[in-house]
Amino acid sequence: MSEVAPAPVEVIRARLLDGVAHGFLGRRGGVSTGLHAGLNVGIGSDDDAAAVAENRRRATDAVLPGAPLLTLYQTHSANVVRALTAFDERPQGDALVTERPGLALGILTADCTPVLFADRAAGVVGAAHAGWKGAIGGVTDATIAAMEALGARRERITAAIGPCIARASYEVDEAFARRFEADDPANERFFAPGKPGHFQFDLEAYVAHRLATAGLGRIEMLGLDTYADDDRFFSFRRATHRGEPGYGRQISIIGLQG
Repeated sequence: MSEVAPAPVEVIRARLLDGVAHGFLGRRGGVSTGLHAGLNVGIGSDDDAAAVAENRRRATDAVLPGAPLLTLYQTHSANVVRALTAFDERPQGDALVTERPGLALGILTADCTPVLFADRAAGVVGAAHAGWKGAIGGVTDATIAAMEALGARRERITAAIGPCIARASYEVDEAFARRFEADDPANERFFAPGKPGHFQFDLEAYVAHRLATAGLGRIEMLGLDTYADDDRFFSFRRATHRGEPGYGRQISIIGLQG
């Protein structure tokens, strides 16, 4: 009896990053089962460790074959790590930058916003994990600054915003909205009225606004809702609303080819 070929890893690419090794991956093409079914790459999840390791290998090979995958112990901060070589242990932080070819920079998400950056002329790339805390805390600004320290120029940097929870799926309370408005009254535009005392927050648009305000002129929003597409993406909030005891994480990868 012949073996069934494994399902291919789905790699979602941004038009503005064409020519740069990158990809936003979801849950399609992995070996995990149950609540984590698919391409779960979360080391901190309750999934089988061997399945997670195989998923991480598949994800990397789909974007930058043979490269070591570098990921972080993410803490919703604005801390950026410069990657020079493979890590023995994951450093704490929420963004990675490098000018070294052959390294796959990976950011894990399950509703938060993954942002991939590239300055082709300088040969510098970056990846950021921008949940609401990191976004308002300046993680994308810090990533751009770290790329500039390696020779990039912000007017040349291209950024792509990958799958994240969309406004229609992201209900927040009034205290949450007021926190953003206190930071900048103009942030009111990212909140649409919801049920009494609640709003719908457009995280993707807010992150794009932060990138544009920082001086980036080429920004792509993929407009993919992690919460609403169970077959394609993992979602922390969806799992929480369903009362599920665990959830998977997807990965976004970028790197420089050697």
